[in-house]
Amino acid sequence: MKRILFFFGGCSSEYTVSLASAQGILSHLDRAAYTPLLVGITRQGRWLYYTGPVEAIARDGWQEGPCVPCTLSLDRWSRQLILLDGSGARLSFDAAFPVLHGKNGEDGTLQGLLELAGIPIIGCGALSSALCMDKARAHALASRAGIPAPHGAVFPRGTALEALEAAACGLGYPLFVKPVRAGSSFGITRVASPEALADAAALAWAHDRELILEAEVPGFEVGCAVLGTDTLTVGAVDEIELAETFFDYQEKYSLLTSAIHCPARISPALAEKVQAAAKTVYRALDCKGFARVDFFLTPEGEVVFNEVNTIPGFTPHSRYPQMMQAAGISFDRLLTRMIETEGLS
Repeated sequence: MKRILFFFGGCSSEYTVSLASAQGILSHLDRAAYTPLLVGITRQGRWLYYTGPVEAIARDGWQEGPCVPCTLSLDRWSRQLILLDGSGARLSFDAAFPVLHGKNGEDGTLQGLLELAGIPIIGCGALSSALCMDKARAHALASRAGIPAPHGAVFPRGTALEALEAAACGLGYPLFVKPVRAGSSFGITRVASPEALADAAALAWAHDRELILEAEVPGFEVGCAVLGTDTLTVGAVDEIELAETFFDYQEKYSLLTSAIHCPARISPALAEKVQAAAKTVYRALDCKGFARVDFFLTPEGEVVFNEVNTIPGFTPHSRYPQMMQAAGISFDRLLTRMIETEGLS
């Protein structure tokens, strides 16, 4: 039986999303094949080895349960979790599965630490995680691979408003102001006129040192789940139906006024086009294991790259497992397939 080290929580604005995903994964993990070791990371960045019930994780009650401070052994190939309770205990494991969203977990930081220690990672590595979190660089690489991205311009924190206004005028209103590196739509504003630009820029810079002004793409959003490393499996394409202007944080996790259709309400030919584009972007950004690739689909049928989520949501109702379910892969089997990509079957 293989032992998998799971990370959840995280020093990130997406802490609560991670808790829900971790509980979803752990509730569907094949316990006959895999034994989980759980490390919760608090909002402050403290690592705690958790041995309490899985049900306490999503409601953020896990810190009240049995927890021990811990750290990783960085001796290459040792693959050990060290308990810092005075016992000196070392718990061996076979691979690590980061279930962390946003900064300090999905952005390549933790993946780099794991790679330094020679620990197999379930999911994308340091390079692809960092690239996919960076909207500007991801767009550039996708474009070079033949998948167009929205027109945009990147500005460091502190750029004069006049420079932003000039670039926005060139792109045209409405447009989006986004942090270059952030997830779950944090810090994103749809700006319809120059008067709202300054506040939108301040919000984006509060989440990252750079922002991107991005032209609005007509049409609607679609996504495609990709699974594998050498041989790729794609899920059904899904479609986001919006009642408001964009799929913000509240809508992503509440669906108050929007809806997700899986499969998407598009022709088989367009679905195949999206799936092929997803594979191209996945390869261009050096992804492995699994990821969700998101696009805009224009009224003319053009597929425009939006972003890659290297650690997408993993509740049973999240988009990635739903896409795979529509392709005939159950959540339980999906998790096993994801772990198997590291040769741990």
